[in-house]
Amino acid sequence: MKVFVYEYFTGGGTFSESGAPGPQRCLVGEGAAMVSALAADFQALPGTEVVVLRDSRLSEWPVAAGTPVTIDSVQREREAFDELARQCDATVIIAPEQQDALLKRTRRAEAVGARLLGPNSTFVAIAADKNRTADRLSRHGVRVPPGIPFWPGAELPVEFRYPAVLKPADGAGCAGVQRLDGPASRYDATVLGPNARLETWCPGLAASIAVLSGPGGPQPLPPCLQRLGGEGELRYLGGAGPLEDSLAQRARRLAVAAVASLPPIVGYVGIDLVLGPAADGSTDVVVEINPRLTTSYVGLRQLLQTNLAEAMIEAAAGRPIKWRYARQQVEFTADGRIL
Repeated sequence: MKVFVYEYFTGGGTFSESGAPGPQRCLVGEGAAMVSALAADFQALPGTEVVVLRDSRLSEWPVAAGTPVTIDSVQREREAFDELARQCDATVIIAPEQQDALLKRTRRAEAVGARLLGPNSTFVAIAADKNRTADRLSRHGVRVPPGIPFWPGAELPVEFRYPAVLKPADGAGCAGVQRLDGPASRYDATVLGPNARLETWCPGLAASIAVLSGPGGPQPLPPCLQRLGGEGELRYLGGAGPLEDSLAQRARRLAVAAVASLPPIVGYVGIDLVLGPAADGSTDVVVEINPRLTTSYVGLRQLLQTNLAEAMIEAAAGRPIKWRYARQQVEFTADGRIL
């Protein structure tokens, strides 16, 4: 089997960004951690070859697994992506939601007949838009933070419940996410893009949970807590897991409901939650859905003895996954280091 693992920041995706001098260094580490871990897991499967793209502007190659194909231009990135997505037996796309980077590449992969181990473009188009996602979840009875669409540059509404969170509608992770104490708070519109979402801050434990889906239905992985920093603009610092049983049950229940409210998918999705103060889960909310691999993958593979890449293939085929747990506590940083 030949697998194509594409990661935007290490694979030449930023060549397509007008005026970009090179990969965003702050995100190269996270991207390298994800593609290295996933490529290593695929390579551990007998008879499996993994191919990745390598941005020629990276003086040191941070990806520890896979056969690299060098990318030195927008045209070369497009040609190599399309060729490998067409040729390989499976394709996994890791890209940010901003500027439709993930959606455009998912559609390109579909156009050349790729076998995607990840959400299709219909799912990505919804999940990549925070306003569409919240509206869809709410209509299906899944709890989300109270919020409204917001146009950057406008005045903050007085009739809104603060403290609040302001974030790009197509954001990935904590990029551009800002906490506001009230309608007089200052915010940075330049990091929000053309559209944003304003949400009431929900107290509780920030958590994430990954779900593998396929014809057999969603199969949740062990949920992890998220470590966030910053007082104005929030930063993702990493996570730890697994959660204790009662919290884990609440996270799994909410994640399955969230996935069920969206179009059917094959592959890996990440779901960010806040587990509120009510022990019965009545104050738990879904913050957003990431239609792609997330940094928590590097921690999850330490929590499990099951090969997660193999589990993705099994889920895509509709076969039940035999989970084997390592029974250890794991803490990891945003750039994938295991502590």
